[in-house]
Amino acid sequence: MANQMLLLTTLLAVTCALVIAFEPSPLQDFCVADTTSSATRVNGLPCLDSKLAQAEHFFFSGLHIPGNTSNPVGGKVTPVNVVQIPGLNTLGISLARIDYAPWGVIPPHTHPRATEILTVLEGSLYVGFVTSNPDNKLISKVLYKGDVFVFPVGLVHFQQNVGNGNAISLSSLSSQNPGVNTIANAVFGANPSIPDDVLAKSFQVDKSVISSLQAKF
Repeated sequence: MANQMLLLTTLLAVTCALVIAFEPSPLQDFCVADTTSSATRVNGLPCLDSKLAQAEHFFFSGLHIPGNTSNPVGGKVTPVNVVQIPGLNTLGISLARIDYAPWGVIPPHTHPRATEILTVLEGSLYVGFVTSNPDNKLISKVLYKGDVFVFPVGLVHFQQNVGNGNAISLSSLSSQNPGVNTIANAVFGANPSIPDDVLAKSFQVDKSVISSLQAKF
């Protein structure tokens, strides 16, 4: 019994030490991304010497400019993440302006590293996300100007303009580098290609259908 109590006490002491040593927040004011550095990247880009930081490292201009929606899906995303604003590095936040032609879509996709909160600025959008297996429940809603909707991290989601005019939305994401994985591009546009027999069996269609889809990506 004494040995068990000693072991338990030791484990608690080690656990407490680890908890005290863990600090989830940045331990500096900021970490401007140094894209020229060859240093090892751990959950972000290497930091530029803080003495070299300038206002331009925390600035982006042009979010008022409409994106070009002249493409097959009729949607255009203008990202504002760590690539555009190096000062976002390690801060865990980013933005995106999204423009939609009439009936344009942002195809089903995921953000592997971020939850997204979307606000409609102009027009009306049909939006939704699908829960994970086995339920695969579609949770969707038509949004209007001023409405807000949340897409939980990692879940497949989409947007569609359901109006006859252009639409605009603004998204905030909980990562400076949220990532995006568009389902159709990933499945049918993988490089090298996913074998057509794998896709044909997965989607329960003929290989010719798969070949036709792969040709589009």
